[in-house]
Amino acid sequence: MDSAISELPSRTPLADVAETGLKIVIVGGFGVGKTTLVRSVSEIRPLNTEEVMTQAGIGVDEPAAVSSKTTTTVAFDFGRISLTERMVLYLFGAPGQERFWFLWDRLFSGTLGAVVLVDTRRMSDSWYAIDRLEHHRTPFVVAVNRFDGDGTRFSLDEIRQALTLPEHVPLIDCDARVRSSGKHVLITLVDHLYELAMAREKTP
Repeated sequence: MDSAISELPSRTPLADVAETGLKIVIVGGFGVGKTTLVRSVSEIRPLNTEEVMTQAGIGVDEPAAVSSKTTTTVAFDFGRISLTERMVLYLFGAPGQERFWFLWDRLFSGTLGAVVLVDTRRMSDSWYAIDRLEHHRTPFVVAVNRFDGDGTRFSLDEIRQALTLPEHVPLIDCDARVRSSGKHVLITLVDHLYELAMAREKTP
């Protein structure tokens, strides 16, 4: 079965005992796979605010590197995944085009942590996301969404250097289309947040 449709998410209702909701934001450049990641891991039918791209966007959006893309997120994507019966992650996928970046600060409000998705064909598109997260002091991990047509195959060390990413920030590969890969990204983020919390507790 094609990986793009494998491991379809279940449609599980939220448990009555759920008491802790954790907000996670997924950010990155235009067409990097944020909507796909939310869709692949969400246990509910995700809310998408996608609209068809029209000629009105010519000269405003830059779809050349993702010429097959015909829709774009204009507000945010929303999904949910239960970590335990009591703890739930609420996922918000941010719009990627520069003209919608003004929404990001609102989305970051109350956010526990974030995932920065990276396309190695357009790594510079990730700089703004990393800058804004650092400005808000929001912990994050970086996930490299490996596309089928990506012939560069930069190593993770090369990508870390290109993004001037500190060593303490987790950097992993992923395939946003595959649920198990998306879940691994979220687990990496949760583990990172836990380690940061433990380090703060040990600080006198």
